[in-house]
Amino acid sequence: MNDRCSWCGSEEIYVNYHDTEWGVPEYDSRALWEKLILDGFQAGLSWITILKKRDAFRHAFEGFDPNVIASWGEPEISRLLKDAGIVRHRGKIEATIGNARAWQKIEQREGFDTFLWKYFDGTPLQNEFRTLEEVPGFTPLSTQISKDLKKEGFRFCGPTIVYAFAQACGLVNDHLVTCPRHMEVKKLAR
Repeated sequence: MNDRCSWCGSEEIYVNYHDTEWGVPEYDSRALWEKLILDGFQAGLSWITILKKRDAFRHAFEGFDPNVIASWGEPEISRLLKDAGIVRHRGKIEATIGNARAWQKIEQREGFDTFLWKYFDGTPLQNEFRTLEEVPGFTPLSTQISKDLKKEGFRFCGPTIVYAFAQACGLVNDHLVTCPRHMEVKKLAR
């Protein structure tokens, strides 16, 4: 892909992520939650750092099963703070446990997938950006979703994190129009 979005550089793990995952519409509640948690862990770091640690995160967080994580407490926090394979940040780990409990409430009430996709009327927002400079860091919609997630009890979900998450999960298609993935991802929308 000669004209792929330049943000992914040339490192194989990042190129593969761009070419196979980023922007693909995600409709699974648990998978959406996992991606939001990982974007929260990214705060203050680069995404490639999280991407390289993703398998270790999945192992440490038991496959990102929010129903398991919701019951965790200090023993699990202590274990995770010693795990060199992940980002060892107490606040982010504690937030993940709280976010699992918040996910459970939303999932039981309406489904976490439904909660998120309703902001987009169930269809990914198709942006038509030609340059990376045009792509916003956050939007009024990501700000609203962030506020609503926080009202539900979520943490580490500010407007910038939420927008990056929306891009990654295909709620928003921000592949540049010059990138072959733009049309490929657009065709995947329900």
